[in-house]
Amino acid sequence: MGDVLITGPAVRAVAREAEVVMLCGPRGAAAAALLPGVAEVLVWDAPWIADPAPAATDEHIGRLRELIAAADVSEAVILTSFHQSPLPLALILRLAGVPRIAGASVDYAGPLLDVRLRPGEDLPEDIPEVERALAIAAAAGFAPEEDRRMRVATPPDMSELTGADPYIVLHPGAAVDARRWPPEHFARTAALLVEVGRRVVVTGSAGEQDLVDLVVAAAPGAVDLAGDLELSQLAGVLAGADVVIVGNTGPAHLAAAVGTPVVSLFSPVVPAIRWAPYGVPVALLGDQEAACRGSRARNCPVPGHPCLAGVAPEEAAAAAIRLADEHARIPSPLSSKDGVTA
Repeated sequence: MGDVLITGPAVRAVAREAEVVMLCGPRGAAAAALLPGVAEVLVWDAPWIADPAPAATDEHIGRLRELIAAADVSEAVILTSFHQSPLPLALILRLAGVPRIAGASVDYAGPLLDVRLRPGEDLPEDIPEVERALAIAAAAGFAPEEDRRMRVATPPDMSELTGADPYIVLHPGAAVDARRWPPEHFARTAALLVEVGRRVVVTGSAGEQDLVDLVVAAAPGAVDLAGDLELSQLAGVLAGADVVIVGNTGPAHLAAAVGTPVVSLFSPVVPAIRWAPYGVPVALLGDQEAACRGSRARNCPVPGHPCLAGVAPEEAAAAAIRLADEHARIPSPLSSKDGVTA
């Protein structure tokens, strides 16, 4: 979800001049459907991206070539993250007949890329992923909008589920273990917020029900929305919140895309300069100099998970209250414009 959402400003830049057919993996398809400017979403599981990965068979690769041929693609802009290569996809796109391809690659690309940015040379290394994607699109000839914030299609009003009074969202799950704040810390934070009169809404997938139950049980009156929401509805819940407390995982970027401040419990397995929520007020918590930094680990390689376990619930609750109160004093960034929310 996050990988797709951060490409939104670059997608809008392309959509100003062309019809956008967006290719992404199955876990990003729902997010792609929410991006303004996307006319069609193609879903294909890349063996060099997915984990677990599908077999790289003739049949599987052939399916992508068929999708690209059917879409009659005239140009490709490959929006990889800083640690990904565009070259496997560029090769398949070239074999599928795409005449012009742009991407960022540290490796020699030969005829696979017509437009090549070189990270560390003509593309800075330590910039937010949103700006990296914008730079790739700009190199391909697609100028960005003046407003470069993340956006999604206008989310629905979810007050029937959340209640009409102000609330703070806690999202205790994360895609991988290394990015998860201890569940008992989330539970204690929820209890602290309720003790000082803040309403709490807890979100998560159906598979995270036990985790959500732990947090809800610690906070009398908390609203349990685990497993109840489609992605657009989750966007609505986050849009209505004063602040969201979440790890470095997809809903953090969804919160940014709807303009809601984030208390980011950020494990430094990827760099915060690149992956912290973009364009909204953020309280970044977690030891960014921990031994796991830059490892891209899925499971914590350091006993005790110190980068996040050392963040006290009191610190997270205080940061949430501060951001919520500041957010209440300024006009909301949520304003409808051309059918999208900034």
